[in-house]
Order: sequence, then structure tokens, then C-alpha cells
Amino acid sequence: MEKRGQSFYDEAVTQLEHALQCAALAQQNDASSTLTTGALLHDIGHIILDEHNTDKAFLDIDLNHEEIGAQYLEPFFPEVVTTPIRLHVPAKRYLCATDASYYDGLSDASKRSLKVQGGIMSDEERAAFEQIPHYRDALTLRRWDDLAKVKELEIAELETYRDIVQRCLI
Repeated sequence: MEKRGQSFYDEAVTQLEHALQCAALAQQNDASSTLTTGALLHDIGHIILDEHNTDKAFLDIDLNHEEIGAQYLEPFFPEVVTTPIRLHVPAKRYLCATDASYYDGLSDASKRSLKVQGGIMSDEERAAFEQIPHYRDALTLRRWDDLAKVKELEIAELETYRDIVQRCLI
């Protein structure tokens, strides 16, 4: 993650900076070690798929980074870590359907990717989403995901999270 996370997530932060900012937000909000780990690793699918902002199709083609990341992590972490990772993209769709101000606050890039990720959830999709275990953690993670794009923010290094992540391993 340290090496491959140097590609840019957007114009402001690298993949690694984004992950560390998400984890820092989790810690600032007294999140559990499992949710903090999920926050740190939620976009690992982008790194696995080598998706970044220099790829012209990055926001136009959905390679399901959330599913790829969750599947990659499942042998090592419990569902309470991997489910919010798997659901953080559907969580954006859910929040857009349930909170008009949420959609208005999305960056242009996030609004653009929303279209290829399925758009705003229907009533039926929302009802089904609410039945999935850990969906509330996914909503929390999603909000941190949206906030974790601050250029040149002073944050803890990756090593800071080693013990937290290790406690979550299966």
C-alpha cells in the first residue's frame, strides 16, 4: 500500500493519503478497530486494479473496486471489516436517495462516478440495502470517504495503524 498507494486518487490526494485520512477520521470519531481497519483499506481495490486519475476511463468505467477489495481481504478479515468495504459504493447511492444535501455536497468526480455505479438507489434497492448486516457502518465509512480528500493534510503514517489492523486479522 505504501508503494502502490502513491498514485493519485483525484487532483488533491494520493490513494495512500486518502486511506490514511479515512482511518484518521475513524479514529477521531472513536470508531472500533474493525471500522478503522475498513476505513484504512476501503479503496484497496483501486490499488489492486491500478485505477487512478491518470487513467482516462477511471471515472467512466466501473470495475467494482469495492467488490475486488472486499474479496481480496476476506481470507484475512471478518465480515465486520469487509462488508462496509463492499458496501461503501452502494452507500453513496443510498445516501443520495435519502439525503438531498448529501448529493449536493459530492464533488463533480463523485457525481460522475455515481452514474456508472448505478445512480441513485430506488425504494426497493434502499429497502434491500437496509437488510444487509453492517450497512450502517458502510454509511459511516462512506461519509468519511467523502471527507478524506484534503490536500496537504498532516496525518499519521501507515505504521500507526499496524496494531489496529493486526487485532482484526482472522
